[in-house]
Amino acid sequence: MSARTPAARIPADCVLPDPAAVHTVRSADGAELNVEEYGPAGAPLVVLAHGWTCSTAFWAPVVNRLAADFRVVAYDQRGHGRSPAPATADGYSTDRLADDLEAVLAATVPAGRRAVVAGHSMGGMTVMAAGDRPGVADRTAANVLVNTGPGALVAELAVLPPAVRPGGLRRFLHRQVLRSRLPLGPVTALSRAALKYATMGPATPPDRVAACAQVVHACPAKVRFHWAGVLETLDVHDGLARIAAPTAVIAGSRDKLTPPVHARRIAAALADPRGLLELPGTGHMSPVERPAEVAAEIRRLAALVAAAPENAAPQAAVPETAVPETAAPEAAAQPMEETA
Repeated sequence: MSARTPAARIPADCVLPDPAAVHTVRSADGAELNVEEYGPAGAPLVVLAHGWTCSTAFWAPVVNRLAADFRVVAYDQRGHGRSPAPATADGYSTDRLADDLEAVLAATVPAGRRAVVAGHSMGGMTVMAAGDRPGVADRTAANVLVNTGPGALVAELAVLPPAVRPGGLRRFLHRQVLRSRLPLGPVTALSRAALKYATMGPATPPDRVAACAQVVHACPAKVRFHWAGVLETLDVHDGLARIAAPTAVIAGSRDKLTPPVHARRIAAALADPRGLLELPGTGHMSPVERPAEVAAEIRRLAALVAAAPENAAPQAAVPETAVPETAAPEAAAQPMEETA
């Protein structure tokens, strides 16, 4: 296949609908965050935090499955999408990510109400980093942590083939991959294949690979590099242990960036775990690879907290509508086996 072979057409569900509102939220250090809202005002609230090198566009398949009957808030992490990059290195840290989530919740979740917060990859790390923030806890009804980990990311990376045996060389090479300063350049057949190998399951359709590539390649190389430095030394275990809200975890069985071992560690550390789900054959990009299952888990958590007597009053009733199916049938997700 030529490197100039055009990408598959982007699936319709990978395009965001027209937002109901777009505004800028200012974080604690003055950083400006692009925030988009979808769905009817007054509906149950869902807040989405995307991962490293992504943007609000990454959540499109999930937004399209929820926006009919949820008020869905998605924001661009600093330096991603339409949120400007930090001016100095101080703007890149897990504390800043927690500040940003707290600011977004304060701006979009009215007093007396709470949201289901879903974080993918670095977005999940954001939720864990904010685990000790009263301003976050007061506005969070439940969490869904997707394809994420609390620390030791480089040690657990599985991007390199098994032939590169565990040890110092493997960690060194993984670190070089993670912290590459090279711009990704235009999307080509070769770059799509590389992205699929590193971040998605082997059965992922070409159009969904193309949708992910379009998002990831839009991230500036400088921003990608600086956030990679944060991820390299990530440790949000303390915040994870302080999360009080009901929390579900989703993993991909073929995730090379945050393998399922991370999901097990998260579930074991949670004060109120509400499910650990592995999506068979799925890589790191579950919201694009398996959006029906991710949306269904968000709905499940929303229904769970709405049914609790202490949580029912602030939220509107959670609709019981079925999760729309994608054009191609998606295999049912299976629960992950518990480990000792």
